[in-house]
Amino acid sequence: MAEFDVEVVGKIGSMALVNRDFNDINYNILAFVSRQLKPGMIWVSSGATEIGRIDYVRRTGRELGDDDQLNKVDYSAQGQAILMQEYRKYVNPLYGVRQVLVEHQHFNNDAKRELLKSMLLRCPAQGAVPIVNYNDPLSSDEIVKLEIRALTEGGMEESRLVHCVDNDETASQIACLVKCRRLIIFTSTLGIYATAGDESTLIRDISGKDMYEVVDNITACQGACVGSSRKGAGGAKAKLEYIKAPVMNGTEVYIASPKYRIADVFSGKVPCTRIGVR
Repeated sequence: MAEFDVEVVGKIGSMALVNRDFNDINYNILAFVSRQLKPGMIWVSSGATEIGRIDYVRRTGRELGDDDQLNKVDYSAQGQAILMQEYRKYVNPLYGVRQVLVEHQHFNNDAKRELLKSMLLRCPAQGAVPIVNYNDPLSSDEIVKLEIRALTEGGMEESRLVHCVDNDETASQIACLVKCRRLIIFTSTLGIYATAGDESTLIRDISGKDMYEVVDNITACQGACVGSSRKGAGGAKAKLEYIKAPVMNGTEVYIASPKYRIADVFSGKVPCTRIGVR
């Protein structure tokens, strides 16, 4: 039987944290999720860029300029402070909350990878919950591409390269790094649908007799996945691609709605997509 260093790695997407009707943070969801977090969990949270945009518009009455890359940098820097403030507000006050900003280099460099891993693994014994996000305020697509190219030219195998295109990939890489028992990805849908946008076609189980068959079945399901919840997001197809690595590591994966309790998702009491060996 596989041994695991961490019980749960979780991730919540930007659109799950935003109330589209009121163009505001979805405080109900953020509070509901935060109150379930405890030591032994590592939480990857998107939302800084969108929350920063909402806050900027509210304060100035206008959007930033036409440069999407610079906007992302500036909005995320403004939103990161708000996001962490809200997590600290709702997480059990007995627990520490630690912000962890990562970039692709923390997974592609052995020394940085080990530093990140050891820090995350110290958190449970120290009564702390790490909240991880990609370091958008100090990153750009152009710089990342140059750094990735340098790694390939330096002889690093393409199959080992981590790009951290979005936080779905970040969460999956952290799940592999710490070897977690379960990875839960909260999204704006109930899970993976056989027909895009149709809740009645929810795929409740993607499984197989071993991890290789599970990955084959994941690939088959990717054909039904089209579109994404926002500009720049990879959507369900990308989620399924990223979670193949933790599945191969023995991790059980759940894609679910944040309106349900984490414990109820794991127990099968609520609709979601479970992915793993039977």
